[in-house]
Amino acid sequence: MKSYNKIFKWAMVILIVVSVVLLVLGFTGGWKEGSVDTLLGWTYCMVGLALAAVVIVGLVVGAINDPKSLVKLGLGLVAVAVICFIAYLIAPGAPAMGMLEQPSQATLKLTDTILYLTYFAGIVAVLSIVVGEIRLAITNKKG
Repeated sequence: MKSYNKIFKWAMVILIVVSVVLLVLGFTGGWKEGSVDTLLGWTYCMVGLALAAVVIVGLVVGAINDPKSLVKLGLGLVAVAVICFIAYLIAPGAPAMGMLEQPSQATLKLTDTILYLTYFAGIVAVLSIVVGEIRLAITNKKG
């Protein structure tokens, strides 16, 4: 187990060093188009690695500790996929205002889908806070 911890520690150090180097190069290079594209590409790689790590570690740890938890994980993934699909269906893909050169219809639809998912996540977060505080107040009042 200690060898895995060392591997993860050094992998994180390498990822942080690469991120800092790219950031410094972007600042010193004046954020030209190439440096921004490189930084965005690195960001996509980091997000992809994080998502893969969460799913893979969730699967492995879940399978080892409690195989029945894989069903919950599968249901959670299906629920997220359904929410994303619904957001895609209701996204209008309206033209971008103020732009002379319009993006493709697929890009507009994807952008609206992401906006709807962001709105939904924000509403769920606010509702979770309110419901949690109300529940906490009721629990404290009884005790």
